[in-house]
Amino acid sequence: MSYLKFDKNRMVNLEYSLNRAILRTNRRGAYHLTTLVECNTRKQHGLLVMPVPAIDDSNHVILSSFDETVIQHGAEFNLGVHKYDGDNYSPMGHKYIREFDCESLPRTIYRVGGVVLSKEKMFSLIDNSIYIRYTLLDAHSPTILRFKPFLAFREINSLTSENDRVNKGYKEVTNGISTCMYIDYPNLHMQFSKKVKFIFDPTWYKGIEYKTDMEQGFPYKEDLYVPGYFELPIKKGETIVFCAGDKEIKPQTLLKLFEDGIKVRTPRSSLLNCLVNSAHQFYFRPNKNELFLLEGYPWFKVDARIQFMTLPGLTMLIGKDESFEEVMDTAIPYLRKFMNGEQVSGHLHNIEAPDVLLWVIWSLCKFNSKHKDIYLNKYASLTVDIIRYLLKNSHPKNKVLENGLLYTDGKQQAATWMNGMSDGHPIVMRTGCIVDTNALWYNALMFTLDVAKEIGDVELEDRLSALTVKVKDAFNETFVNDAGYLFDYVDGNYVNWSVRPNMLTAISVDYTPLDKKISRSMLDIATKELLTPKGLRTLSPKSEGYSPYYQGTQFEKDYAAFNGAAWPGLLASYADAYYKIFQKSGIFAIDRLLVGLEEEMANNCIGTFSQVYDGNPPYDGNGAPSYSLNVSGVLFVLDLLRSLENEY
Repeated sequence: MSYLKFDKNRMVNLEYSLNRAILRTNRRGAYHLTTLVECNTRKQHGLLVMPVPAIDDSNHVILSSFDETVIQHGAEFNLGVHKYDGDNYSPMGHKYIREFDCESLPRTIYRVGGVVLSKEKMFSLIDNSIYIRYTLLDAHSPTILRFKPFLAFREINSLTSENDRVNKGYKEVTNGISTCMYIDYPNLHMQFSKKVKFIFDPTWYKGIEYKTDMEQGFPYKEDLYVPGYFELPIKKGETIVFCAGDKEIKPQTLLKLFEDGIKVRTPRSSLLNCLVNSAHQFYFRPNKNELFLLEGYPWFKVDARIQFMTLPGLTMLIGKDESFEEVMDTAIPYLRKFMNGEQVSGHLHNIEAPDVLLWVIWSLCKFNSKHKDIYLNKYASLTVDIIRYLLKNSHPKNKVLENGLLYTDGKQQAATWMNGMSDGHPIVMRTGCIVDTNALWYNALMFTLDVAKEIGDVELEDRLSALTVKVKDAFNETFVNDAGYLFDYVDGNYVNWSVRPNMLTAISVDYTPLDKKISRSMLDIATKELLTPKGLRTLSPKSEGYSPYYQGTQFEKDYAAFNGAAWPGLLASYADAYYKIFQKSGIFAIDRLLVGLEEEMANNCIGTFSQVYDGNPPYDGNGAPSYSLNVSGVLFVLDLLRSLENEY
């Protein structure tokens, strides 16, 4: 039985199926994202969504949807689904669905009378192309398929409406057409593996609504342009393949391209395999010489902090160690430009954030543990240069204090991964000596001390030998409190008592400044106050300002995200802390962390994790449909569990 299989009863229930989506990507920024019944519920949904560099650095919905109609004896059965005003759905093709699964590819089985039609979708890993394979499994009389493309040609966060600027022209290509609605957009090529008839019938479908956007208070209604429709006959047992992309293809290759594409897909047959697939989806290769990691889908870009926080998990933990090097090698010119005081532009955003350089060293430390020789040859100098840069107080937002701790100005701009902003101010202001930043700082200093010994830099070794002792003492004196956990941040005489998961960073780093007694006390508090079936809360219910539900206005959602909502990715630091304290005896507790997470593979965006989950029951997933930090974090838990099991 398929790990991700949905029967007829679930698929015809729109309350269920419209709240579950599928995502496929091509590693170049393009993607396909829609619900299980292919009724788009967000403006960012689409069959083919891709970057258009000639316009901007965002993604654009080119082909919104592709409606199929089965025709027998003159009777038409439309398999598409669109929402209109008043909660009206037309057509209602979901009622013909018999089952859906996506262990290998998203596959839907439709039954219309005596017709049984299989539909499988595959996104190209190379080009901005979506392939759809149709197989007529059964039919008792001649059958015709009609296909109607709904075009948008717009940026993902905008909406379109009927207008007279549309170019309605099209060009016939082999087994299809190419068309382009607006200037600066690429041509959309729509082709089939067999000869097809195109009927030009330009029509605007007006007032299509996006349910999720409407519920969340965003603009949600638009008009989509349909240039006409395709028709072709299909026989029982026959297979045809449709391709939509920005390049013309040779139709005779489509059947083989599809078969070859299936062979390189990892079946989504377990939690691990789902996350391995999801990890690959965050890879972003704008050209052959660069590789980045996207923060999430569908609206996120490349954020420097999140990239380095997730780098080991999204590469080495899925057997892609060479990709770690590619991402790091791509980032180094950006990092050096920043440290040289030069203007930084390109795909790596927010490189100036105060903790980015510390996360760089954190990720290099992980790489060194597996590939010491490569690290010393390629990255030791970068590590040393970062530390020297920070020690000189060259970073505009960080300052090394007399006691050795790092002081960060977070009053005007969010200074850590809790980066929500509203009206130009941080939603969670963490400023001064921040606990996780200084845990990373101590870790970076200790790691660099070891590096200095390896490369024979005696001057740096002597300096760091004294400094690390000072920082460790100052860390414990500054952050450890009488309640048995760590202050979240300390700014002068002010101490913040909020119980947050950030303190666990001080245990999970490779070089911890804490002793086992305080570490165990912190873990106990985190277990009692922060742990949920979907991850760690960002704030304890006992702390002031607790807000567990990601709902309401945009400010209220952003506030909840960092003041009570749960993040699965935070389980990485929790599991690591648990292991360091309890060693192999903690295996069962770590295993239990996964119980509430496996069911999420069939929820929200199936096969991956949403951005945030409510901190109180029923722990619903919210925010971005697929988020890299959560995928990376749970991959770490799985890897830790696997290593512990292998020790038995």
